[in-house]
Amino acid sequence: MLCYFHSSLILQPLKIHKALTIVCSTQPKPPPRKRPTVDGQRPAFRNRKNYGASRRSIQKTLKQEQVTFTTPIPDDPIVGIIGGGMAGLACALYLEKRGVRSTVFDTGVHGLGGRMGTRIVDPQPLIFDHAAQFFTASDPQFAGLVQGWLEQGLVREWQGTIGELEVGGHFVPLPSSPPRYIGVNGMRPIADSLLSQTRMINVERPCWISKLEPFNGMWHLSENGKPCGKFDAIVIAHNGKCANRLLGSSGLPLIAGQMKRLELSSIWALLAAFEDPLQIPGEGAFPFEGAFVRGVDSISWMANNTKKLQGSHSNGPHCWTFLSTAAYAKRNKVPQENIPNATAEKVKAGMLLGVEEALGLPKGSLQKPFYTRIQLWGAALPTNTPGIPCIFDPLGRAGICGDWLLGSNLESAALSGISLANHMADYFQSSGGRPEEFAVGLRNQFQPLRGHDIGQFPGLESQTQTQMPTQQSYQFAT
Repeated sequence: MLCYFHSSLILQPLKIHKALTIVCSTQPKPPPRKRPTVDGQRPAFRNRKNYGASRRSIQKTLKQEQVTFTTPIPDDPIVGIIGGGMAGLACALYLEKRGVRSTVFDTGVHGLGGRMGTRIVDPQPLIFDHAAQFFTASDPQFAGLVQGWLEQGLVREWQGTIGELEVGGHFVPLPSSPPRYIGVNGMRPIADSLLSQTRMINVERPCWISKLEPFNGMWHLSENGKPCGKFDAIVIAHNGKCANRLLGSSGLPLIAGQMKRLELSSIWALLAAFEDPLQIPGEGAFPFEGAFVRGVDSISWMANNTKKLQGSHSNGPHCWTFLSTAAYAKRNKVPQENIPNATAEKVKAGMLLGVEEALGLPKGSLQKPFYTRIQLWGAALPTNTPGIPCIFDPLGRAGICGDWLLGSNLESAALSGISLANHMADYFQSSGGRPEEFAVGLRNQFQPLRGHDIGQFPGLESQTQTQMPTQQSYQFAT
C-alpha cells in the first residue's frame, strides 16, 4: 500500500538518546545576539575530537559523538540549507514566511531543482524533461501551493493522453482525473522561479558543501576547504553517497544513521530527438504523449516532450525522454560522474531496442534519432521510507527534509520541506530550552516504499487499478 501523508500530520516528540556529547558553547554565556554575519572566516579548531567517521555501516555511524549546542538561539537565526531541490526550496520559502533567514547551497550548474531537471539543447532548441515528468496534488496544502503556481503561469495541467503501454504495443489510456501538472516551459523553470520574489533567502550555486563543522555554538560550512559561512542551524535536503559522506563525521550520529538506512534506486535517462514523428506503420503517429511501460526489461516510461510542452503547434524535431527500469539501471550501474563510452553505447542501444519492443515495432525499424544523450541518475528514487514528514535533532540543531521521508514524488518533497521549516521555526521560538520536545524522526523504522519505477503519483495509482479495465485500449499494428 502506498503511503500518503497530509500536512495536518502532527509531529510527535521522541526521547533523546543520551550518548557521548561534544558541547559547543562559549563561556561565560553571552546574552542573546543579533543575526551572525557570514564573515568568511575559517574557524581555528584546536584539540577537536575525531567524531569516529565511518561510512561502512550504520552501527559505526552511530558511534559518532553527539554534538550538543548550548549557546542561546539568537533573535534572528540563520539556517544553512544544503540542497536546492523541491524539499530544500520549500523549506527556505516557509522559513521566510516564519521570519527566518536562510542560505540555499546547490550543486546545480544550469539551475536549481535537483530532479526537476530540464535540458535545453541549442540551436533548435531541443527541450527535454529528463527527470521528474509530471506531478499530481492530493494534499490540500500542496494543492494550494500548486494553485499559486498556476496563477503565476509556472505550471499547467497536462491535457495530453498518458496511459500504460504493454510490451507489443497494447496501450490503455488513464483517466483524465486526477489532474496532472507540468511546468509550462519544463520542470526546472518552476524551481528557478520559486525564490524570485523572496528577500530573506540567499542562493549559492554551484556549490558542493563538503564539510560540516560545529564550533563556538554554530555550524561552519565549507567547500573543499573554502569557507561558505556559519549558521545557527542546518538542513540536509539531499541524499545518497554525498549526504552520507557529509554526515559521516558531522557529530550527528542519529541523523547520519537515519540517512544511511535510506535505500535508493538508479534510473537511466535517454534523451532522443527524431526528425519525424514516431509512427505506427500504416496508421500514423502514436496516440499518446506519455506512457508507463510494462513488460519491457529496459524501459519503464516514455514521453514526447515536444507534444507535452509545445502541443500541436510545433513543427520542429520530436524530443522524447525514455527512462529505464530500476532493474536495468542496477545491472548497468557505473559511477555517474564518469560513464564509460562503452557503457553509454550499450545502454542506449538496449533502451532503443526496448522502445521497439514496447511499441510492437519490428526490430531495427525505429527511425534513427539525430540527437541522443544518456544520463544516469545514480540516486534516483527511494525504495524505503520512515513515514514521517521530517527529521530534526534539537541537540545538534540539524534537520533533514526530502521526498523519501514520505514517498517518492514532488508533493512529498514539498510537504517535507514545509514541515521541517515550521518545526524549526517553532523550535527557534521556544529559545531551545526544551529540546526533548522537538526531537523528531531520529529513531523511526523504515518500511518498503512502492510505486512506479519513476515515482509515485498520489491519486493516480488507485485510479489505474480500479478504472483501467473499463478504458478503451489500442493495439498498435506491426
